[in-house]
Formats: sequence, structure tokens, C-alpha cells
Amino acid sequence: MVNSVEPDKHTFPFVLKGCAYLFALCEGKQAHGYALKLGFDSDVYINNSLVHFYSSCGCLKDARNVFDKMPERSLVSWNVMIDALVQSGEFENGLRMFEEMQMMFEPDGYTMQSVLDACAGLGALSLGMWAHAYALRKYESYLDFDLLVNNCLLNMYCKCGSLNIAVQVFERMSRRDLNSWNAMMLGFAMHGEVEEAFRCFNQMVCKRVMPDLITFVGILSACNHRGLVDEGRSYFDKMVSEYKIRPVLEHYGCLVDLLARAGHIDKALDVVSNMPIKPDAAIWRSLLDGFCKKNAEIELSEEVARKVIESEDTSGVYVLLSRVYATANRWDEAGLIRKLMTDKGIRKDPGCSSIEINGVFHEFFAGDTSHLHTREIYEFLDVIEERLNSAGYVPDLSQASIVDELDTGKRQSLKLHSERLAIAYGLLKLKPGTPIRIFKNLRICSDCHNVTKLISKAFDVEIIVRDRVRFHHFRNGSCTCKDYW
Repeated sequence: MVNSVEPDKHTFPFVLKGCAYLFALCEGKQAHGYALKLGFDSDVYINNSLVHFYSSCGCLKDARNVFDKMPERSLVSWNVMIDALVQSGEFENGLRMFEEMQMMFEPDGYTMQSVLDACAGLGALSLGMWAHAYALRKYESYLDFDLLVNNCLLNMYCKCGSLNIAVQVFERMSRRDLNSWNAMMLGFAMHGEVEEAFRCFNQMVCKRVMPDLITFVGILSACNHRGLVDEGRSYFDKMVSEYKIRPVLEHYGCLVDLLARAGHIDKALDVVSNMPIKPDAAIWRSLLDGFCKKNAEIELSEEVARKVIESEDTSGVYVLLSRVYATANRWDEAGLIRKLMTDKGIRKDPGCSSIEINGVFHEFFAGDTSHLHTREIYEFLDVIEERLNSAGYVPDLSQASIVDELDTGKRQSLKLHSERLAIAYGLLKLKPGTPIRIFKNLRICSDCHNVTKLISKAFDVEIIVRDRVRFHHFRNGSCTCKDYW
């Protein structure tokens, strides 16, 4: 029998890295316990590996617990913990930890990647520009060659609504990889710049950079945002036949959404019926959303809604189905949906919009009265409504909350949608001529879209709205989406 060799402190980082790669939570916990038993609880390298391991396995609390108990921390310790928070969507906590880290360590390129990703998630353009300037000042020669940082900059500027700066970063990059091209293409798609997305794809192919799954998600999304059915189907076929890429759910989702929203309901259903993969709830929701916009048969909408509920019983499907009824002026059925949601204890996700002013984020929920300047905001909403009425505004009551029984209540609830509160605050507090940037957690409704166009003209202001799906740039009474979203 071969004698066993006891591991030392150099063994555990390799073991934990392997466990993180395989998401082997049970085995990683055993390694953690063994390291403690051998007295390695104060070793900074092992603790760094533990933070990475737990965060990779989705155990953020355990990762934070290890970090908080570390008797000694290196720059790597802070980088790993900040990145764990950002990758888990805790952007604000990640940035708070970044501020704390700066009291002890100077950030490096890895730190700045996490900070830029957090700024992208929050839409924090001011902080993102500061991070860019900091990186240029501290690591100018290094930045020229760091693809990861430059790719993070591309992603940040695209997601913060500054597509022009993203293009400048992209054009000045001395080196680009596939991720660079994909980030730029997805940015063009997100902002509805379809022709630029096509041009970017063609340039990439000419430079012999082979597209991948993400590339075609970007190009199909671009087609979807403009309703280019023929082009979308052509790129889908090219992906399969020319590049031998097997479509995944995201590609089918883009194609189904493209067809359904363009009114090709039967073709969208054919794609779903012939998919080699089982449709997920997102694909069924795309169909239902398309039905809502195109006044599809109620019976068909109800059947698709049942398919969504079979996959995930969430508020979104009930809200979409209620919109179908509301669009058909079948308010009794919309009321039954409301009762069903109440009986099941399902609550609609509240609309939430944020705006950054002087580096500070202000968050508004629909009907919000918690803001420090609520009275001032509500008074200014009356000023906005007077301008809207003068411009011939007629509210789309089908977009009001289903809990509102009367038209007056529906109109009032539309007036208090979260993005309108944020826009009003922006008009009050930003200098004239400064673009208003709004970030919303849900898709903008047709009534708010129409209102925002009118406000952009009435107040001579550019308004940029990032909703759950894409960017809308409102200028002089029109939107870059061309009223197709």
C-alpha cells in the first residue's frame, strides 16, 4: 500500500480552483474543512481561492464570510471579492467595496474591469468615465494592449447609452479579438443601429475573425429591433449552413420574437413546432407579446399563456395576457386575471427607473412618493401634462395598471409611471441641453414612449431610455427605434 502524502498550503489553491471550475460545491467544502483542520485558515492564497470557489458556485454569502474573516488581505483578495459581487449583480455593493479597497491598495487592471462591469450594470456613466480616465492616467501604455479592459470599456459605454464613445474606443484599439467585435455588434443592435451592426459583421468576417454563437445573437437581435424578417432568416440560415453553428435557445428566441412582433404569427408558431430543442418560457412569452401587439385571437393567446405558466408561474405572463384582453377592450377578463393573481399571491414586478445626476443615482417606482423632492416633481408633472395636452396627447389607457377600474384612474396611473417621474426630475435638476438618461427595469409601454417623444420636442431635450430590451433615443419628437420595439 502506497503511503499517502499530506497536502500543504500550496495544494489547496489548485484543488479549490478545480472545484470552482466543476462547480463541485460538496468537494470544495470538504477541502475547506480539511484546510482548516491543518491550520491554514490564515493563509491568504488559500483564502483567496476559497472566495473564488464559493462565488463561482453561487454561494456569495460564504465567499463574503471568508473574506470578512481574513486576517490578511492582498490586492488579489479585494479583486476576487469585488468581482464576485459584480458577477452576482450586486453592482452597488461591488462599488462600495471598491471605495473601501482604495484606502489600502491602488487598483490594477483587474480591478478596473470589475468596476467597469458594475458601471455597465448600473448605467453609471459618470463613474464609468472616471474609471476610463483613471485607467488612461495610470496604465496608459498597458491599456493600449489590454484587450480585457478595452472590451469592458466597450461594454460599459454601450450599456450606458454613449454609443459614440464606444465606437471611438473600438476604432482606437490597437488589437481586437472576437469579444471586441461581439461587444461592438451587440452595442449597435441594442441601440437600433442595424446598418452599423451589419457593417461591423462584414468587417469582422473580412478580417478573418470567425463568428460564434454570441455574434449571431447580436446580429439577430439587430434584425429583431428593426423588424427585418428576411434579413433575420437569412442570417439564421447562414449561421447553420455556412458557419456550421448549431442554434441554441437564444437564437430561436430571437427568430421567434422577430417573426411574432412583425405579425408573422403562423411562421413563428412553425419555428416553435419544428425546434429540435424544447421551447422555454422566454420563447412562449415572445409569442404572447407578439399576440398582444398584433391583436391575435384570444383563444390562441390563452393557449400560449398556459404554455408559459407550465414553465414558470410568474407575474409576466399574467400581465401580458391582461394586455391582450385590454387591447381587445375585454376589461372583464382583465379583471379576472387580476383576481387570479391575487388568489395565487402573484404580484406584478413594479416599474423602476433610475437617473444619475451629479454622480448620484435617484430611483423611482411607479407612483413613488418617497423621494425627497416628491412635491416638486409632482407639481412639475402638471406642467408637463399641460404641454402634452397642448400637443394633442391622447393617453393609451390599455397600458394602465389592470387594478384601475375607471378611465380617470387609468390616466392618473399612466402619469405616475416610473420613467415619467425620473424624466420630470431630470428636467428639474439637469442643466438645459444636458441629455436625460433613464434606466428602466421593464420594457417601456407604448403610452410612455409616445409621451417621451412629445416631451423631447416640447422641452427641446434629448432623452435616452434603456429599458429591459434596448435603448431609445428621443430627439425632437421622434425616437431612433422608429416606433418599433
